[in-house]
Amino acid sequence: MPQQPPHLFDHRLYTKRRERSAKQFSDYDFLHRRAMTDIVDRLESVNREFPKALFYGVGDLAFMLTPACEVGEVVHGDLALSRLGGERQRVAYAEDAAPFAPQSFHLIISLLTLHNSNDLIGALAQIRTQLKPDGLIIAVLFGEETLSALKAALYRAETAVSGGVSARVAPFAAVRDLGACLQRAGFALPVADMDSVKVQYENPARLFSDLRGMGETSVLKQRAKPMTRTLFAQSISEFADGGGEARFDLIYLTGWAPHESQQQPLKPGSAKTSLEEAIKKTD
Repeated sequence: MPQQPPHLFDHRLYTKRRERSAKQFSDYDFLHRRAMTDIVDRLESVNREFPKALFYGVGDLAFMLTPACEVGEVVHGDLALSRLGGERQRVAYAEDAAPFAPQSFHLIISLLTLHNSNDLIGALAQIRTQLKPDGLIIAVLFGEETLSALKAALYRAETAVSGGVSARVAPFAAVRDLGACLQRAGFALPVADMDSVKVQYENPARLFSDLRGMGETSVLKQRAKPMTRTLFAQSISEFADGGGEARFDLIYLTGWAPHESQQQPLKPGSAKTSLEEAIKKTD
């Protein structure tokens, strides 16, 4: 039997965190709005109509779509139904356990949720099967250096307070590895690129407030001990001493469900001109 990926994240806890943040989410959605703005730009630049789409984790930010995106009917998904507002077609599920039939959608958008998937490649593979041939995925997830300064501050603080460290910030994947995940999931023409966002916090405690407001505090299955007031104060101090700047890497994954009309790589040995001849022509 194939080896199952480790379950690093507690989806029940993640659901609760997203439910709890739903009412005030619009006060803390600056990263989601930035990512959605980029998604809209990408859709506007694609000369394609998308009659039926699935938006996961987008919720009320779907209002940012423009007519130039050419998106028709939309089904909305999330772990937490309360994050979907009053959308009529809405479904609660985890992305690695999707309920949809194969080839259901022309477009699937995933907005800042897949970084907490226990089986990222499996989730991406399911998304591929849900897409019609030549259908498009645009997924945004947090990347490797996200919250790196906070992680370092927490380590220093916990070492100073208790003499040991706990995993309080989830691990995030590198952009190159995420691009490889697209390929392994079977997508054609995969592309991974990054938008690195740096936020300066004059009041470092606001970072913790922002993470709670987004529903993005740690949901690691192996949870650390509750943070004491002393540890929290020390963490704030360490983060401030380190400059008080938080980094969020937004990784954009785009790919297409395979279709015979797509550009195919040349077979080895099929080139009509050798590399040596091509170099001579440019001299």
